[in-house]
Amino acid sequence: MKRVLVAMSGGVDSSVAALLLKEAGYEVVGAMMRFWPDLPPVRLEGGKPRAWESCCSPDAAYEARRVAELLGIPFYLLDYREVFEEEIIGPFLQDYAQGRTPNPCARCNTHVKFGALLQQARRLGLDYVATGHYVRKEGQALLRGLDPRKDQTYFLWSTPKEAIPHLLFPVGHLTKPEVRALAERAGLPTARKPESQNLCFVAGDIREFLQSRLQTRPGPVVDALTGEVVGEHQGASLYTLGQRKGLGLFKPHLERYVVGLNPEANIVYVGPKEATFWQGLEGEGLNLLAELPEEVEVQVRYRTPPVRARVESLSPLRLRFQEPVFAVTPGQSAVFYQGERLLGGAVIRRGLYNLAGLDEVSSKVLTVS
Repeated sequence: MKRVLVAMSGGVDSSVAALLLKEAGYEVVGAMMRFWPDLPPVRLEGGKPRAWESCCSPDAAYEARRVAELLGIPFYLLDYREVFEEEIIGPFLQDYAQGRTPNPCARCNTHVKFGALLQQARRLGLDYVATGHYVRKEGQALLRGLDPRKDQTYFLWSTPKEAIPHLLFPVGHLTKPEVRALAERAGLPTARKPESQNLCFVAGDIREFLQSRLQTRPGPVVDALTGEVVGEHQGASLYTLGQRKGLGLFKPHLERYVVGLNPEANIVYVGPKEATFWQGLEGEGLNLLAELPEEVEVQVRYRTPPVRARVESLSPLRLRFQEPVFAVTPGQSAVFYQGERLLGGAVIRRGLYNLAGLDEVSSKVLTVS
């Protein structure tokens, strides 16, 4: 009998993953990784800690344990606080301090779920690690989840290729309503649990979290095309490319977007919408799960559709889009597809071929090398 460690978050997707594997005849062990600190790392409201409203929280651990008991499987709460601080929270804060907008979920899958947790499974003599990701696996290929609204391949681009034979994604062939229906039928307490929209290590507003962990100070908002000071920001590390609201402009009726950041000088650069469009990108940390053809589909945000792009070089990674793309953001993921198949991806280092001609400027002040 094959043995599998199911990463349970206290949500309906991982609960149903455990249910399906048990029904399929696997020996299932449930585990939840404790990431949260003893108190939420955010400001207090009225002297009391703000309620934790994310996955993998103390309340979620209670729900996961209830599901495990109902399914009759062992359940372990594993202390991953030190690993998470080192591998996820530390780099997350460092990226923001350098003017980048990180993708901690992709990094977590690589270094924690399919790294440290897979090692833990092997130590326990288990054959697989399973998650509730909406991803399909055919042989060694990872494919988009059947439900296009829930597909999560975008966050799996940096999965180590050697880990794929040991991974299972039981809900990837289902839609979200089907997953909830299965949970209802089995009487799982997570069946109607709402989805969490927050980062698992942030209890509340991400801006407040950053202000509590980074040294931020007000500074000038500068028009990147004219050099004119047009506003005052609250800290360059608190902003991201493409942002339009909360810029502290002296003339708020002007439509301006963040087009670059210089954290060292504490400057936020803004420009008109056309200045936010790029015709290519340069990436780093390339991870390939399959051979990369000369032309690929590339997705630069989770909720945006992919665009066709030509691979100009692999070292350094350079892509040219077939159509301009909005706010190509350093620190985010550029993820490659061929149809439904996930080919891999990279971290965006900077945008290339800006429509407003900001390339020379961007290499010096709009991104941090």
